[in-house]
Amino acid sequence: MDGENVIRVRGLVNRFGSQVVHEDLDLDVRRGEIIGVVGGSGSGKSVLMRSIIGLRRPDAGEVEVLGIDARSDDEEAHRRIERSTGVLFQDGALFSSLTVGENVQVPLKEHHRELPASLLYELALLKVKLAGLPGEAIDKLPSQLSGGMRKRAGVARALALDPPLLFLDEPTAGLDPIGAAAFDRLIQTLQQALGLTVFLITHDLDTLYAICDRVAVLADRKVIACAPLPEVEKLDHPWVQEYFHGPRARAAQHARDRNMETST
Repeated sequence: MDGENVIRVRGLVNRFGSQVVHEDLDLDVRRGEIIGVVGGSGSGKSVLMRSIIGLRRPDAGEVEVLGIDARSDDEEAHRRIERSTGVLFQDGALFSSLTVGENVQVPLKEHHRELPASLLYELALLKVKLAGLPGEAIDKLPSQLSGGMRKRAGVARALALDPPLLFLDEPTAGLDPIGAAAFDRLIQTLQQALGLTVFLITHDLDTLYAICDRVAVLADRKVIACAPLPEVEKLDHPWVQEYFHGPRARAAQHARDRNMETST
């Protein structure tokens, strides 16, 4: 593994029957960055994430996570990847019958069975507060929380094992602009405070302009660009031009520029 890259993908192929989603896809993710992953519907953003974290076995190619072969049949290798990755799925994927605290404790119980119940509760409370939730949220069911709070609860669970890698699948989907901006700030704060590497699938232009160090563009079955936004915007590709130069993109750019002026 390159000392700078914590995720390395080479020649990735994913097929569903006769449909080829990825073909000869390459991607490097650098330690400590927030990388935004974008692409049109059906470009395979979530499939790529699932291939990296081991939830889907690719049809061909190489995937390394922290130097570990994600395609290995070795059970210990998969457990090491599990312990090193926290995942927030698009809908939060919380267990509806468990409280927030019990949800956060699920990965802790799986990987640290020797911990007493009192310590598990305290660790869960720490993660809940770290995710920006009030302490009393630990005893609430997901159905008792707003959409934004459920996403934060999902982040708390994703951080349960103190992983160096955080995967987020459309984390601001369904949130209002104020809630989405607050969630972006949370992710950026956590990334800086904990030294996380963040793999962030999104269609939210505001998120891309606000917090992403680089953007990977999925099109034509592969990553056609992976670079800082100013470079990606210049790419001569129909989808890129439509996505990054339409009215919504211009509004996001103006918002970013105003924030930069305010902070200087």
